[in-house]
Amino acid sequence: MATFTYEALNAAGKSQKGTVEAESSEDAIQRIKSQGYFPTSVRAQKGKGKAEGGADGAAKKKKKKGGMTISIGKVKPKHLTAFTRQLSTLQDAGLPLLRSLQILEQQQKPGLMKNVLQGVVEEVEGGSSLSESMGKYPKAFNRLYVKMVNAGEIGGVLDIILQRLAEFMEKSERLKRRIKGALIYPAVVVTVALSILAAIMIFIIPKFEEIFADFGVELPTITVIMINTSRWFVGQIPGQRYPGWLFLVVGVPAAFILLKLIRKAGPGRAVTDIMMLWTPIFGGLIKKSTIARFTRTLGTLISAGVPILEAVIITKETCGNYVFEKALQKVHDSIREGESFAQPLRESKTCDAIVVNMVDVGEESGDMDAMLLKIADNYDEEVDVAVQSLTKLIEPLMIVILGGMVGTIVVAMFMPMVAMLEGLQGG
Repeated sequence: MATFTYEALNAAGKSQKGTVEAESSEDAIQRIKSQGYFPTSVRAQKGKGKAEGGADGAAKKKKKKGGMTISIGKVKPKHLTAFTRQLSTLQDAGLPLLRSLQILEQQQKPGLMKNVLQGVVEEVEGGSSLSESMGKYPKAFNRLYVKMVNAGEIGGVLDIILQRLAEFMEKSERLKRRIKGALIYPAVVVTVALSILAAIMIFIIPKFEEIFADFGVELPTITVIMINTSRWFVGQIPGQRYPGWLFLVVGVPAAFILLKLIRKAGPGRAVTDIMMLWTPIFGGLIKKSTIARFTRTLGTLISAGVPILEAVIITKETCGNYVFEKALQKVHDSIREGESFAQPLRESKTCDAIVVNMVDVGEESGDMDAMLLKIADNYDEEVDVAVQSLTKLIEPLMIVILGGMVGTIVVAMFMPMVAMLEGLQGG
C-alpha cells in the first residue's frame, strides 16, 4: 500500500490536510470521502526506495528519456484536443488509465506532445495522479485542463470530464478559426495592394520624374509630394541614410514587439485591453468573443464539479482581457462574502443585460452551469454573425481606400502630362 497526502474540505467548508494509506489514488479518494471530507487534491508520497529505484529501473527510465526529441514552443491545440478525445474514448471503454496513456504515447509522432506523454506515463507509473502528472507540463496542459481532470478523478467520472474538455476545446478552436478565416482575405488583399504600391514607388514614379525633368514642366503640388515620397521610399533624398522601405519593413515587426512588451506590464496591458474594447467595430467583436470564452470556461468547470470560487479564479486567469479579469475578481469576492454572482457582474457593466439576467436566473434555479453554457452558445453565434458582417464591411471599404490611393497616384502623374500636351498644342 502507498501513502497519499491530501487536501480536503470538511462539512463546514474548511480546508483539512492529512495522509491516508491506500492501494491507488482512486482508493485514497474513496477513503477520504468515507471520513466525511470532500477531497480537492490527492498526491502519492514517493518513498526513498521508489525514488532511488533499482539499477534496471534507472536504466529503463534513462533509456526512455533518451528517446525524447528536442522540441520548443507549446503543444498545438488540435493535437491536445485529439489526445483528449481519444483518452476519453479509451477510458469509457474501460481500459486502465496507464495502459490508455501508453497507447496514446506510442501512436504520437516525435515531437513535444510525445515527449510530454512520456513524462506523464512515467509520473503515473511512479504513483502520481493524472492531474498531478499533467500539472508538471504547462506547455501542454494549462491550469483549466489540470483542474478539470482533478475534478474528474475526485468524482470518479474522468471519462465524462475528458469528453467535456474535448468539446470545450473544439468549440473554442472553432471560434478562433472563424475569426482568423474572416481576416485572411483582407490580409491577402492588403499585402498584394501594398506590394503593388511599393513597385509603383520604386519603378514607375522615377520614370515619370525623368520625363517631367526633360520637358521642364512646372509640377503641381500633389505631383511634387508624390515624387518626394518616392524619393524617400528608395532613399534618394539628400542626407537620407536609409531608404524608407527599410523603416516600413523593420517598423512593423518592431511595433508588434513593442506592443507585446507593453502588454507584459500591468498598466500597459490594462490600457491596451480597455482601448481594444472601445475600438469602433472591432470592440464589439472582442467583447462578444470574450463573453463567449469566459462563460463557456466557467460553465464547463462548474459542471465538472470544480468548487465555484476556484472555478471563478481559473476563469479569470484564462479570459484574456483585463476588464473582464477585474469584473470576475469582484464576482469572486462577492461569492466569498456570501453574496450573489450576478450583482457585481451587473455593476461592472462588462456584460449585456441579457447575460446578467440569465446568470441571475441560473443562480436562483441552481442550474448555473447549464445557463452559462447557453450564454456561450448564444454568443458564439453572435460572434459568427458579427465576423460575417465585418467581412462584408471590410471588402468595400478596402476597395474604396485602395482605389483612392491608386487614383491619387494616377492623377498626380497625369496632371503634368496634360499640361505638357496643352503646351505643345498651344505652341
